[in-house]
Amino acid sequence: MTGLLHAFVLDGQGGGRLLCDLSEVKSVIHKEPLWLHFDYSFDETTEWLKQQTFLDDWEREALTADETRPRIANGDEGLLVFLRGVNLNPKQSPEDMVSIRCFANDKLFITCRKRHIMSAQDMLALLKKGQGAKSIGELLSTLVMRLSVRMQDIIWQIEEQLDEFEDAMEGTEQLPNYQQLSTLRRQTIGLKRYLKPQKLAINELLLAKPAWLDEDHHHMLEEASNALSRYIEELEAAIERAQVIQNAITNHQNEQLNQRMYVMSVVAALFLPLGFLTGLLGVNIGGIPGTEWGGAFAFFVIMLIVLTGGIGVYFKRKGWL
Repeated sequence: MTGLLHAFVLDGQGGGRLLCDLSEVKSVIHKEPLWLHFDYSFDETTEWLKQQTFLDDWEREALTADETRPRIANGDEGLLVFLRGVNLNPKQSPEDMVSIRCFANDKLFITCRKRHIMSAQDMLALLKKGQGAKSIGELLSTLVMRLSVRMQDIIWQIEEQLDEFEDAMEGTEQLPNYQQLSTLRRQTIGLKRYLKPQKLAINELLLAKPAWLDEDHHHMLEEASNALSRYIEELEAAIERAQVIQNAITNHQNEQLNQRMYVMSVVAALFLPLGFLTGLLGVNIGGIPGTEWGGAFAFFVIMLIVLTGGIGVYFKRKGWL
């Protein structure tokens, strides 16, 4: 079956064994702790889920829905947990968070995803080494913790970029690129969009207190919830910092524009009388003074220079220059 990514039976010691296909699953499902990891974009996954009587119709639809938000839902035979993780896949944006949908009870852990999730691969690698989760409760709490921890690097990168933008604003370096800053701000808002409901979902999981989650698992979930609280605060601060930098860039650009417009206005004011005089004396009608005098042009030029100098002195005294 192409939709099955892996099926792993836990031995309770941090390891276990991989099953080759779903034909082997029938003999161990609900009897031994089992982790089934699916790609829900395959029709085979949907067909297999439809055949499982322990899943209600709404649970099957939720596990394969196109869009989900982090949340917790209680089913008849287990708990549905919908989570999000940062998108670390190549050539994709981190804020386009990947979704993983889980069904869990004391003997079964089903996870469904469409895009690659590194946290699940890390957990499988540890199980193969005999250093992984020992129970379904530990699988779920480890997944929650790993999804949370991977967010820290992305948030650090955002803060480092903002530090660079702020340094550029304070120094003599080139101003930050407004488009880059806007993109960074959208990424930050995108991350925050899913972190808040994810924190609420983890808190709901803690309140649900299923019997297969022991005290150690609760501690892991509490740590993940606390980490998410810190990330949310850091993202909110990053959004405010980005807004301040954007305002500073806008103010700086407006100030430069105003200075240029002021210079142009002063220049226009200096040359306005000159333009008027040259235009007046340039009309082709009789009576223009100086047409018969050879030194008239030189006199006129000197007069214009004196006039311009006088206007300049006047502007200087007024503080306009």
